Amino acid sequence: MDKSLSSQRWLARLSFLLAGLAIVVLAVFGGLKSLAMLGVAVAAAVVSLAAAYVFLARRGVWRWLALAVFVLAPVAVIVIYAFRNLLWVAIVAAALWLLATITARQALTTDQTDWRMPEYPAQPPARRPYLIMNPMSGGGKVGKFDLKRKAEALGAEVFLLGGSDHVDVAGVARKALAQGADLLGVAGGDGTQALVAGIAAEHGVPFVVISAGTRNHFALDLGLDREDPSACLGALSDGVELRVDLGVINGQTFVNNASFGAYAEVVETPAYRGDKLKTTLNTLPDLLQGHRGARLYARADGTQIEAPQALLVANNPYGTGDLAGLGRRTRLDRGLLGVVGVKVDSARQAAGLLRGRQAAGLKVLTAGQIEITAGEQQIPVGVDGESILMSTPVTCTISAGALRVWVPRDRPGIPRPKASVSWARLRHLAGPPRRGAHAVQAPH
Repeated sequence: MDKSLSSQRWLARLSFLLAGLAIVVLAVFGGLKSLAMLGVAVAAAVVSLAAAYVFLARRGVWRWLALAVFVLAPVAVIVIYAFRNLLWVAIVAAALWLLATITARQALTTDQTDWRMPEYPAQPPARRPYLIMNPMSGGGKVGKFDLKRKAEALGAEVFLLGGSDHVDVAGVARKALAQGADLLGVAGGDGTQALVAGIAAEHGVPFVVISAGTRNHFALDLGLDREDPSACLGALSDGVELRVDLGVINGQTFVNNASFGAYAEVVETPAYRGDKLKTTLNTLPDLLQGHRGARLYARADGTQIEAPQALLVANNPYGTGDLAGLGRRTRLDRGLLGVVGVKVDSARQAAGLLRGRQAAGLKVLTAGQIEITAGEQQIPVGVDGESILMSTPVTCTISAGALRVWVPRDRPGIPRPKASVSWARLRHLAGPPRRGAHAVQAPH
């Protein structure tokens, strides 16, 4: 048995020991009282989840009452535990359980390196790089980080978007290529990134992402520096190439995702740009109660998704570490769409989301193609955060390895993804080794 597998086995056994100690602490120091208090904690968790759903699904006094319940439920549990002299028992047991979860994740994490995208030489060097920059994006990051001057010092030609008139960004990129540009890049939001990336892929020229947008999700999943956009310009002088997939929706490219249903309806609201939080809270009640939005139907590689209230189609699947099945994409070259469908009609289903992939209201899968239909001829779609009205049916596919992205050799990179805790897999790993057994692989 190799040392790596041996350490994984002992970590698995340690996680079971810590979980057992948590139960022993409750049983020995709390006695029968601890079982009753455990029931109180579980009940408070369910009440909090129900209150969270009511907060999202109602307006007016019901919303604020739900918020009060959501805040006061855990406070009440702490007061009850303290009154029964069990607070320290609960804290110790919770700490042991947390340590058990940490060691379980470590046990299921292997030394695989296939979560990293392979890098290729950025060759031949770009002779006429052409960068499109939006001075208004990200609150003025182009000016704040002096991106135009720094790019020109590296030999790039820079086109600044500006003024009140609409600029045909695609036309600007195509004209630059016709005049001899051999690299395209964008300093702006993900929507502009996707538009120009599609043209770069069409002509086979490299593409450079400069993280000058507001959220920069695409840059994040490429491992770029989001705090200092000027660091992205290092791709022009000392870069490597990543071959990245592009999502395609009704012929239009996207780099992150296309969203339907509740999220797309929120993005479509005119007030969304000015106050995202307030607009979302005001719009969600009608969406969750079925008062707004088209009824959707989706078919992903033969799998039917019935009437989701929210549907997300991603250029490569997101991680599944949180309740909604979303996280970061460690790789953008697997040639698959990530699909997440959410249907929540009640507090029971909202609470059921704690079950992750097994939740009744959550469907997570991958596909090469998905078709979305609706009872209306046109539906709003959020494409990389921009609302677009599209005719149904809407078809999403993926173009594998279509985009040559140049990134700096020296960049923050992507952190190793956390393994999902599977106690069944952990039990198998913690057991006595079988002759010829191989290491238990952590799920990607």
